[in-house]
Amino acid sequence: MPATSRPPRRRAYALLASAAGLATAAALASALPADAHTGNHGHSRPGRYQDVQLLSFNDLHGNLEPPAGSSGRVTETEADGTTKTIDAGGVEYLATHLREARQGHPYSVTAAGGDMVGASPLISGLFHDEPTVEALNKLDLDVTTVGNHEFDEGAKELARLQNGGCHPTDGCYTDQRFKGADFPYLAANVLDEKTRKPILEPYWVWQKKDVRIGFIGVTLEGTPGIVSADGVKGLAFKDEVETINKYAKVLQRQGVQSIVALVHEGGFPSSPSYNYDCDAPGAGDGISGPIVDIAKNVTPAVDALVTGHTHNAYVCTIDDPAGHPRMVTSAASFGRLYTDTTLTYDRRTGDIARTAVKSANHVVTRDVAKAPDMTRLIGKWNALAAPIGNRPIGYVSADVANTGTESPMGDLIADAQFAYGKELDPATDLALMNPGGVRAGLTYAAKAGEGDGVVTYAEGFTVQPFANTVNLQNFTGAQLVQVLKEQVSGGNAATPKILQPSRNLTYTLDLTKSGADRVVTDSIRLDGKAIDPAATYRVATNSFLAGGGDGFTTLGQGTDDLVGTDDLSALAQYLTANSSATSPLAPPAADRITIVL
Repeated sequence: MPATSRPPRRRAYALLASAAGLATAAALASALPADAHTGNHGHSRPGRYQDVQLLSFNDLHGNLEPPAGSSGRVTETEADGTTKTIDAGGVEYLATHLREARQGHPYSVTAAGGDMVGASPLISGLFHDEPTVEALNKLDLDVTTVGNHEFDEGAKELARLQNGGCHPTDGCYTDQRFKGADFPYLAANVLDEKTRKPILEPYWVWQKKDVRIGFIGVTLEGTPGIVSADGVKGLAFKDEVETINKYAKVLQRQGVQSIVALVHEGGFPSSPSYNYDCDAPGAGDGISGPIVDIAKNVTPAVDALVTGHTHNAYVCTIDDPAGHPRMVTSAASFGRLYTDTTLTYDRRTGDIARTAVKSANHVVTRDVAKAPDMTRLIGKWNALAAPIGNRPIGYVSADVANTGTESPMGDLIADAQFAYGKELDPATDLALMNPGGVRAGLTYAAKAGEGDGVVTYAEGFTVQPFANTVNLQNFTGAQLVQVLKEQVSGGNAATPKILQPSRNLTYTLDLTKSGADRVVTDSIRLDGKAIDPAATYRVATNSFLAGGGDGFTTLGQGTDDLVGTDDLSALAQYLTANSSATSPLAPPAADRITIVL
């Protein structure tokens, strides 16, 4: 299956293939023979070493158009130590950057680290992400792993994205049948509970002439805790390390020695700058988080890890179990960056000469020419979405940011769900919103000519794209306090998930303490009154939280459930009822949680 050029769209996925590695902003210090990094020198016989370009990105989330606000910027550290922000992203520009990067690199493969779809803006999400798959095909993506968001609509819908066909409910959106992905989705650690086999191919091999690189794709084992229960029904998610190590042996038995793991799990860098030196000595450098333990335990047979999920940017080396440095990279999110890695393939061993691996993240700047084919694609789908997306649903007086432990946008959504809950059942006492469900803020500046301060349905969809319902449940006061403590304990102890509260709930979060003690119980007030442990409280949440998502197991134990409309409709109703062109809504002050540092 040669990869000299883009293979025909229905590639033989049954021929389990696989592929290659990743690295950091500087070479992994060690010299190779003189002909390394030089290819075949123009001789008729190739040299021992062949450079392979690995281009990678992750967590696109259907952002075909340039993301707005802070979601469309990256931070860069200058030579003098100062920082600046750069506008970045948009597939019209990503396509141009990738195509330019491939020039002069006859051995080039493009891979992704998951979450290409899901939580997408209206232009993609309204059409079940068919537009994004079309864009990825045009980007010449060779392979991707699944991420957690590939399961937002369940395994059957994921299979449709891979194989094509019209949506089972909404049908075809154009006069042409959806063809599906030209590239394989890999899901090595996602098993059908009945057959105990991966639901998609576990690995894929990229090959050009005599150069072969295997790719193994996994998503985080914890996917069921961050996806609605219906999306993962009938599926089992296995340990990332065990799975990668298993399939690395399979590839080696097939004679594939060069292996790259595509891992939809990530880390947290010490700097927000995409170009910081992750491997510089000294305190505060490097990365933390789940990917560190994964990287330390994945077999040395794997030459590099392309990661994602945390939406952070890093190019780091982490020692493998044999104590050898190995490249681990992530290109932030939303198509703002791409990673360019050089893998030097040793024809004698069939393996990657790891000491020669080089890697760096590059900004998808907007100062290059737009790719015309992407402009046409965006125009086609925007025309279909316009009648719905351009409808005004409200007005704001300033940007409503999605930043901070408690965000103005999160508070606004909680207020909207509280108001809707009161309409559904006047006994509703409060609302809680999960921070991960808030995908963007609202910007004041006019976009697409709608006018300053106008909030369109499309903008609301970008904020809340999951189509969760607003659910009401009863809890005791003791359970409500336990819910707040679960923000900072149990599975959320290391990386707290702070729920966004409706305006009538206040409390103190003392981050100088640890675990559940960080929630100061005596400070919790609802409508100015202390919580009665024995009393019953009616709580509005989205269906994801009502199912115990994000580690809030107590929220899965509510009683007297009442299921309402979708959460975006609740937000739209609230904005329409509480704002106008002459009286726009002011952003919430985000002062409901008092934070002690």
